[in-house]
Amino acid sequence: MDKINLLVTISVITMFISLFLALFLVTVKTEHKLSNRLFAFFLILSAIDMIGNINSLFYISLNVRVFISSFFLLQLPTFYLYVLSVCYSDFKLKQKHLIHSVAFLIANLILLPHFYTVDLPSKIRLLEKSSSIPEIQFNHILMHIQMLLYIVAAFMILRKARKIYLENYAGASIESLKWLFQFTLALSAFYFIALVKNIFKFTVYLNISEGLKIGLLIFEFFIIFWYLYKALNNPSLFRNIDSKLKLVSDIISEEKKIEPETLNEDLLRLKKYMADEKPFLDPALTIQDISNSLDIPVRELSVLINHQLGQHFYDFVNTYRIENTIEILKDSSKSKVTVLEILYEVGFNSKSSFNTAFKKHTGNTPTSYRKRLQNKYL
Repeated sequence: MDKINLLVTISVITMFISLFLALFLVTVKTEHKLSNRLFAFFLILSAIDMIGNINSLFYISLNVRVFISSFFLLQLPTFYLYVLSVCYSDFKLKQKHLIHSVAFLIANLILLPHFYTVDLPSKIRLLEKSSSIPEIQFNHILMHIQMLLYIVAAFMILRKARKIYLENYAGASIESLKWLFQFTLALSAFYFIALVKNIFKFTVYLNISEGLKIGLLIFEFFIIFWYLYKALNNPSLFRNIDSKLKLVSDIISEEKKIEPETLNEDLLRLKKYMADEKPFLDPALTIQDISNSLDIPVRELSVLINHQLGQHFYDFVNTYRIENTIEILKDSSKSKVTVLEILYEVGFNSKSSFNTAFKKHTGNTPTSYRKRLQNKYL
């Protein structure tokens, strides 16, 4: 009885938080409306999925209960679309995206003749023998295959988006992709535990399945709070890129080889422009901005930096920012300027990305580098 009460209590609290956060995401004023609505829908689906845990509080017919359980097949497709919307600024929902509801429709159509349309005693007999009924076995296999495919697809999208970002941008969006990768990793762990729970559900170890169910609810509770914390404390975190941008490897395979003389000439112009005009001081600098200033096509400039120089655009720009940082740190007249003030001055808008870039370039943190300089001149 205590275990049942605990399950119901955690389910009710998690449902309330999920629905409250969904309402917040739908009503808050932001430029990322589609992303918010997709994640709100994901939260609503998660809340609906928990209704099965609280059916002791009110009557739910078997048809409705089974239909609600199939909503699980819409959760990961919705999360996948959410990942796309966060990664790509020009993402829009289209009719073709309805294909992501196919598994949900198939699962319910399979149950139509032998479950939804039969009398109550027949439904009960079917559920009692669920472990040996072909329709239910098929739906469980379908659910787990879908789970694997969508998690892999989400990681592939994130991997490609990260590469495109590094090759074309020099702002803070990489932090968004890092966080979204971590969040997807947490969801992957959640669904893996759910898979293990379902395996034990059809064995004699039902107590293990019930224990994992409670663990999953607590895990889900903390995941939702984690998302809320990140969204509220980092409103600028959720930025995205243009899906029309291509990877440099794809550009090279599509285009004819650029003449070495042209590359050398463009490289000299690029380095002079970076040194004289200091465009890297703009925290939102993109490869398109430099392309417009130098009148070099983006595709050629991308090949020049990412392929010819062997650097991502992100690292290329950060190199100039770090070199500028070192100049400031060496300037004795600016010894009282804080590291935080310096990072904003040289074009960074994230302390974590600044520290990572500085350590990658010098092997030291900004603070330890400054102390070494001070000790050197004492």
